Amino acid sequence: MYRYDEFDAAFVAGRTAQFSDQVNRRLLGELSEDQFRPLRLMNGLYLQLHAYMLRIAVPYGTLSSRQLRKLAHIARTYDRGYGHFTTRQNIQFNWPKLRDVPEILRELGSVEMHSIQTSGNCIRNTTTDQFAGAAADEIIDPRPVAEIIRQWSSLHPEFSYLPRKFKIAMSGSPSDRAAIRFHDIGLQAVANAAGEIGWEVWVGGGLGRTPIVAKLINSFVPNEHLLAYLESIMRVYNRYGRRDNKFKARIKILVHEEGLETIKGQVENEFAQVRGGELTLPAEEVDRITTYFAAPDFKVQTATKIDVAYQSIVDPAYGRWLDNNINSHRQPGYASVTISLKPIGGAPGDATDVQMDVVADLAERYSFDELRVTHEQNLVLPHVAIADLRAVYDALVAAELAEGNTGLITDMICCPGLDFCALANARSIPIAQEISRKFAAPQRQAEIGALKIKISGCINACGHHHVGHIGILGVEKKGGELYQITLGGDATENASVGKIIGPGFEAENVPGAIETLVDTYIARRTSADETFIEAYRRLGEAPFKEALYGTA
Repeated sequence: MYRYDEFDAAFVAGRTAQFSDQVNRRLLGELSEDQFRPLRLMNGLYLQLHAYMLRIAVPYGTLSSRQLRKLAHIARTYDRGYGHFTTRQNIQFNWPKLRDVPEILRELGSVEMHSIQTSGNCIRNTTTDQFAGAAADEIIDPRPVAEIIRQWSSLHPEFSYLPRKFKIAMSGSPSDRAAIRFHDIGLQAVANAAGEIGWEVWVGGGLGRTPIVAKLINSFVPNEHLLAYLESIMRVYNRYGRRDNKFKARIKILVHEEGLETIKGQVENEFAQVRGGELTLPAEEVDRITTYFAAPDFKVQTATKIDVAYQSIVDPAYGRWLDNNINSHRQPGYASVTISLKPIGGAPGDATDVQMDVVADLAERYSFDELRVTHEQNLVLPHVAIADLRAVYDALVAAELAEGNTGLITDMICCPGLDFCALANARSIPIAQEISRKFAAPQRQAEIGALKIKISGCINACGHHHVGHIGILGVEKKGGELYQITLGGDATENASVGKIIGPGFEAENVPGAIETLVDTYIARRTSADETFIEAYRRLGEAPFKEALYGTA
């Protein structure tokens, strides 16, 4: 895990002191809200429907126990006893008082955390695969490079006022668990013919009102030239990106309107000028940062297999948890544990202060003091000995965190919606809660199998509804809330954008509509092994549309 150096510490302390003065001037009335707004946004502070919201950066989704305990303390002391983990692998507090924000930032600085560049038209937190450094299918741990990108992008003088916010995601595995094709820039680790590891670079992806799958702009960029290539893309975007219309300001619109080959030519011209210059990464510097992400001191384990079938008979709830929440590890005798923040009837992504303390204790005792935040709003203990899984599970049961539903229909992504967000048109959380209750039965979830539902309360798509196998978008119509349903979205390496299949539904009818879609899938699948997205791609929308609306 990366440790702050002297620059980081001074940088964060200086920004905190600066913002403390700005907050004080706002409280005294020396700054109007219009004057204060750009200052607070540069420090991750939003004004939502009912209160301020503070978004805290979790670089590449990696946390220590000490940091999670500090977040629990902040939830307990300055908020309402909980935090909300987001699709950017960050955490948000929804109820801080403005006068307390400087002290919150000081407390964050004491554990090497901050809220800088979690908002505004800048390069946001770089996200990665939640199993980075642990997954059995990994080509390379992307986090050292993500850290280099963090250092390069932090307060970059040329990219602090971009046409629009900018997001980068990285995957070190062929299985894309970071949704890289729906980011402004997506990076996929690959090996060339000589066995050297570098990066595929994807550009122009995104969700929002214009969902677009990114396009491959370069099939192999060596590590040493990656920053130079990223800077070249950023320069082209900063020069030509729309500033007259925020709805057309993202790089996806630039790539779409100008064409990939035109943008690629511009990028290559820039790259020719900066390649081999000061942005070239020295191997020794990459090696130095990589040491901070060295594998833990794994011990030889006698237990190297998990007998899920046996445990499912002896203890069905534990068996479900093992079946759904455990990911294979590159080290024999270890596994990665996903801690679901999707309890039946709960608000997806929320964790109480008490729960955060429990998870921090588990990470310290069983996972080499390391945690991850996933872009699907769960937590991960990346390095747990198979022999310790039962002890971890029992502790999670006591903390009401042992839902064995990862990847199933109740493991939904959901934005805060109209309960909190000033931009939302409709509620999201109550819809997720009702769907969760409808499909609560473990046998029903097991029958359905892998199915991703994603819910957004407005067209900004913070709930990633475009890439849900079933997506739900809340819209406003004649003063009421209506919910459109999309089918066929996929955020993996088989990326696709979901399609709206018909008129929207009133809130009370959404769970029933989802059940109709599920029943149609089960009735028409070729076998229990055919997933919902596989069946949809084989069948097309017609049978689902007919089931919902009576006509194809």
